[in-house]
Amino acid sequence: MPILRGKQTPVAKTKIKTVATVPTKPIQASVPAPVKNKPGLIAKAKAVITSVKPKPTVKADKKAVEDCLRQANAGESKDAVVKLFDQLMIYAHLCRSSDLHLEPWKENGLARIRIDGILRDEFQLDSAIYLQLIARLKILTKMRTDEHRAPQDGRFKFISPLGDVDVRASVIPTSFGEKAVLRLLSSQSHKLTLEQLGFSPEDLARVQRAVSKPWGMILATGPTGSGKTTTVYAVLEILNKREVNIVTIEDPVEFEIVGVNQSQVDHVAKLTFATGLRSLLRQDPDIVMVGEIRDHETAKIAVNAAMTGHKLLSTLHTNDAATTMPRLIDMGVEPFLVASTLLCIVAQRLVRRVCSNCVGKKDFTKKEGLQILGPDIISKLFGNKDKIQVAAVKGCEQCAQTGYHGRIGIYEVLENSPTIQSMVVKHASSTEIQEQAKKDGMTTIAEDGVRKILTFQTTVEELVRVMQE
Repeated sequence: MPILRGKQTPVAKTKIKTVATVPTKPIQASVPAPVKNKPGLIAKAKAVITSVKPKPTVKADKKAVEDCLRQANAGESKDAVVKLFDQLMIYAHLCRSSDLHLEPWKENGLARIRIDGILRDEFQLDSAIYLQLIARLKILTKMRTDEHRAPQDGRFKFISPLGDVDVRASVIPTSFGEKAVLRLLSSQSHKLTLEQLGFSPEDLARVQRAVSKPWGMILATGPTGSGKTTTVYAVLEILNKREVNIVTIEDPVEFEIVGVNQSQVDHVAKLTFATGLRSLLRQDPDIVMVGEIRDHETAKIAVNAAMTGHKLLSTLHTNDAATTMPRLIDMGVEPFLVASTLLCIVAQRLVRRVCSNCVGKKDFTKKEGLQILGPDIISKLFGNKDKIQVAAVKGCEQCAQTGYHGRIGIYEVLENSPTIQSMVVKHASSTEIQEQAKKDGMTTIAEDGVRKILTFQTTVEELVRVMQE
């Protein structure tokens, strides 16, 4: 029987009935006792976590949600809306959804889920039922139920057949009522290794060389939702050993990592990235992770931390790897500091992976390619050929008739070579830096996408969609 709980402690237990066919164990709401300093305790805990056997595959049951929706519309029971909310959450998680959107419209409400980066409509909701779902969400997240004109945030947890899920909720007023977006954070997604994320052998070797160095800065860049945090967490898992002190400042803490001291930004307590980072540097750290470099103050402290013997990991919003260095200089960091502290930059995007159960093949001609792709990509994709075979999506029950199942990263990894360092000090442009990085062996995001097309991991259409965003 799933149990949901709010953010604050102590937390009252709330029993929830669901029609899920898989039995689940309730989350314990009690506060754990302080961990005693016993030798090897953390190592044993990590061993237990990694030794857990994967749970059997459970299919999302859309009919269960529709049954709960029918019962709620008919008013068959007092807790019909509670059951409907629970089933919506379970269904969204079993569908591998990253977000659940509850949207109000003039005549009704709408439930939408984002799967593999694509939003799709799922359930139409009666306006009265929609209002009750928003009220249920506010109760679970300890939001004010009588406030309808101001944005509110909160979080809660629930148990689905696949395990514990942490939910970050945001509610904001719109023209037709309050809209809610629920971000589902499952512990399964941060346990991926760099190899599983889709790095090519050459890019993986570049990242590993940077990770093995005792100090310096490693940055992951890209737009929102491009998998930067997952990449940084994968690097943290490599560095997470008992011989080092790892501290983080995040907004928010998305996944808990055993052995890592994680702190969360709190604007009420005036704990920002800059103030938190300054405090963390007094905690005798070996490795520091900053969720995002957003401003001049955070950038300067981060670079100085990397300069003074710490290894620093962070993320930044830039379109490609070469733009990162001029971006840091624009934030007020001295060029010589940027040149001497940066180890490597990982720029990335996420493309949908073709469904292995129903993937087919088709011919793709150079004439077709010239209409949608640039000349550089065409030369990499076709070489001297006029026609190649690429993956063709079909659709089956396993991929919900989309032809795609899961996502994989496409990357460019820029190593900070002596030549690039001298160019940064001379205020070289991002275009000049990128050209030099290519001479040093860097492959661009588009070229890595071509590699994944030629190995039938994704499609031409998917690469075009992502590169045009």
